[in-house]
Amino acid sequence: MFQPSNHSQDASSSALMQVDPKETTIVVRDEMQNGRFPQAQTILYNSKKLQEDLHVLGMKIKHHEDNIKFLKSHKNKLDDSILDLQVTLGKYHSSTMPNNENDAHYSNQSEDETMEQILQHEKSAAGILCRLKMSHGTQISHPSFTNDVLGVVATLGKVDDDNLGRLFSEYLGVETMLAIVCKTYEGVKALETYDKEGQINKDSGLHGLGASIGKELDGRFLVFCLENLRPYCGEFVVDDPQRRLDLLKPKLPNGECPPGFIGFAVNMINVEFTNLFYLTGSGYGLRETLFYNLFSRLQVYRTREDMVLALPCISDGAISLDGGMMKGTGIFSLGNRNNVDVRFPKLSVTSTLPDNYIDTEKQLKETKWKREKMLEDIKREQALLDAAKQSFERKKEEFVKFLAQSSAYASQMQTGLTPR
Repeated sequence: MFQPSNHSQDASSSALMQVDPKETTIVVRDEMQNGRFPQAQTILYNSKKLQEDLHVLGMKIKHHEDNIKFLKSHKNKLDDSILDLQVTLGKYHSSTMPNNENDAHYSNQSEDETMEQILQHEKSAAGILCRLKMSHGTQISHPSFTNDVLGVVATLGKVDDDNLGRLFSEYLGVETMLAIVCKTYEGVKALETYDKEGQINKDSGLHGLGASIGKELDGRFLVFCLENLRPYCGEFVVDDPQRRLDLLKPKLPNGECPPGFIGFAVNMINVEFTNLFYLTGSGYGLRETLFYNLFSRLQVYRTREDMVLALPCISDGAISLDGGMMKGTGIFSLGNRNNVDVRFPKLSVTSTLPDNYIDTEKQLKETKWKREKMLEDIKREQALLDAAKQSFERKKEEFVKFLAQSSAYASQMQTGLTPR
């Protein structure tokens, strides 16, 4: 017989200990003496089948218990690794803190300006979310806001100069710049809930939080869900700490790269190290999910003239540093430039990072991601274990009932009574 561990071992053992082969033997002997061999075969078959079913279920229980034990031991090792990596990074951060408040303000001035621009849209979802974060930090009442909402599009990337910031903001538009970004659909659901009639529940989600600070949310707002975006699945630029996408450069019919081509917009956004890796369940970061979906293969040229000369090799739109803009193949945006009032912040000059900082940051992000996947595996194994135990209990009840019926049938045969 099998030996499932813990509760399953007790449960399966107690059931199998009730099997009395003599009882089924008596039934078979009496049946054969009375010319009822088919009934005896049926009893033997059912008894064997039930015992085999219990054995299989017991082995399943043991298998899932062993898997959970294995996964938990690995999770504990990951916990230790995360702690060690956090200590290493903590030593760096403590040694690079600004000396005074003025230094801190100076280094974050551009980001502060972007935040002020968002707060000007005080009745927008982005404005309410940023105001809440400023007032309460990350300690917002709903856990999905803290764990799942990354922030607003305008705050998740930086550019090398103000002109690029203006161009990218104009290309995307203010609605997209103010869009909220979530890791999973759980975060999207937390932002807005509905009653039984399908109407928005104004007392929960972002609507309720806005009302709590006297800012009623006005109109629609965009939300990007990273796990549902179709990511870039190609290669990355080798040895690039920013993990820029290795996109094929455009080529004219003569095989040459168009003059004035600077690069792809998706690669001109600077992403924080913590957002470069493992934001989704599949391990993708912001560049290959959010920014690839926003810009795709949008090309950047020095002048309008350069952009026009490159028309044969422009597939997903283009912009030029002097204000030219194409939204797509054959779609030109003409007229005066639209000065969008929410822009990406300019990349600030910071102290030089140590050689191993980026690798350590990446390793920490990867280890946390592995831990999250490990927890999902443990949860799945636990559900399978619970289901197997329930099936075992049902099968055990069926087997006990079968034994009782077989014993009653055997007693009837011994006393010469005919069963009904």
